[in-house]
Amino acid sequence: MDPVRNPYAPGAGQRPPELAGREREVRQFEVVLERVARGRPERSMVLTGLRGVGKTVLLNTFRSMAIQRLWGTGKIEARPDQSIRRPVAAALHMALRELAPRHRAPDRIEHVLGVLKAFAQADSDPPSGRSGRGARGGPRWQPGIEVPAVRGRADSGDLEIDLVELFVDAASIATDLGVGIALFIDEMQDIPADDISALCTACHELSQNGGPLIVVGAGLPHLPAVLSASKSYSERLFRYARIDRLSRSAADHALTAPAELEGVEFGPEALAALYEISDGYPFFVQAYGKVTWDHALHSPITAEDVAIAAPEAEEELAVGFFGSRYERATPAERDYMRAMAALGDDPVQTTEVATSLGRKPSSLSPARDSLIKKGLIYSAERGTIAFTVPHFGRFLRRRPD
Repeated sequence: MDPVRNPYAPGAGQRPPELAGREREVRQFEVVLERVARGRPERSMVLTGLRGVGKTVLLNTFRSMAIQRLWGTGKIEARPDQSIRRPVAAALHMALRELAPRHRAPDRIEHVLGVLKAFAQADSDPPSGRSGRGARGGPRWQPGIEVPAVRGRADSGDLEIDLVELFVDAASIATDLGVGIALFIDEMQDIPADDISALCTACHELSQNGGPLIVVGAGLPHLPAVLSASKSYSERLFRYARIDRLSRSAADHALTAPAELEGVEFGPEALAALYEISDGYPFFVQAYGKVTWDHALHSPITAEDVAIAAPEAEEELAVGFFGSRYERATPAERDYMRAMAALGDDPVQTTEVATSLGRKPSSLSPARDSLIKKGLIYSAERGTIAFTVPHFGRFLRRRPD
């Protein structure tokens, strides 16, 4: 088979040639877009799931849908050690730039851009007598906005107050145009606790006054718990969508639809074999599909082609998808993960991990907490933990060490 014509795309956040099995989520977001644009109340949206299920792909798909409807959009990727103030400012700056050419009142745009500039600089205003230097002594951040900062609006330094004011002002521009603004946040579980509280407050304020600005977040399965711990009303504030592995029919369609465009077919046994080894996880479907295509000599692709190609795909996953994550862990953290893997693939009790290692649970807290911060495991519920990456336990059990 010609590798140049290989249609499969196993990349981080890379849209597959056929977005199979996500029709329900796409329809839900279409409704959200239409309701917000018509001034009807609607919740912001949160996607949750393990790594490799296609959350970032869906996030990017939703952004494309919003852009097609002439919305203003911006996207950030949260980091555990970084406030969202500057990333949000940059994202909303992009959204306003998308809306500005269609707005008939340039002074309104300039005013909101001035508010945005003040918001961005609120945590880096120079102390008295230190012109041009930030609050921590570093260079004052310049957001690339030419208008002067508007003082007294979204610049108090309290992110909760400032974010509400910024969102309200930005939403007013979208209201003028009869559209909306969508802020997309990937790795949402990594937003610092104080910042996520401020974000929930701003979303709550918008939901009450009907402002056409929504937040669309994506994160690991424990993200709803993170939001709930921040604000009790977050359970009602967001529309939650759990993204999981594909059904057999959806996985088959993800493989056969792009192949048919190239005049290639899969035999039924090959599809069954591919579903068994991929377990329906979208990233694995693409990874095994790509290598199988390259190994197959002709159409239709057979189960034998899958069997020959599978070891190469598994080796690539072991080095890239799994291995890169494993290498980030310290020796103590690796011991912890291997103990988890030995207990099976389902969420396990932290006490069971401690027992298997012959340690007290409290002595393992640093390793567990560090693994959570690194995004390698998550707390499924109180007292339990699980891997963020599907099949990671199987990978560890196969490692010689």
